[in-house]
Amino acid sequence: MSDREIVERQLGRAPRAFLRVVRRCPYGKPAVTEQSPFDESGAPFPTTYYLTCRHLVAALSRLEAAGGVERWTRAAEEDAELAASLRAGNEEQRRLRPELPGGIGGATRGGSLKCLHAHAAFALARPGYELGERILAEVDPLWPADGCCSG
Repeated sequence: MSDREIVERQLGRAPRAFLRVVRRCPYGKPAVTEQSPFDESGAPFPTTYYLTCRHLVAALSRLEAAGGVERWTRAAEEDAELAASLRAGNEEQRRLRPELPGGIGGATRGGSLKCLHAHAAFALARPGYELGERILAEVDPLWPADGCCSG
């Protein structure tokens, strides 16, 4: 089965703007994909790195539902290291995709976060992104211990 077919099964739909897998889980399946700046119809696709691992998607959804977006937004405002990490991550995102304005798909222009999934995907694809790595540190276990969630 191709990576694209596995990602389609993980998402329950055909992936938009799919380029390639950039991070795999310990079981060898796609966990993070890289997306084209534009989808197949030519529409802008703002998210460079997209989480596809069902385990991680569910874990980050639980963090968001528990107030994680607001909590991590405050942390990025109050912690100078996290603020610098967010700025550097957004700058790196703009270098990666100069065709589109903005930064990491999960941040607003005002600095608040919108989507923890995007920050986690960026951290998995581009190690060293401190804010995303700290968000991921809340996911325990990072990978399912009893086998791949993608089957």
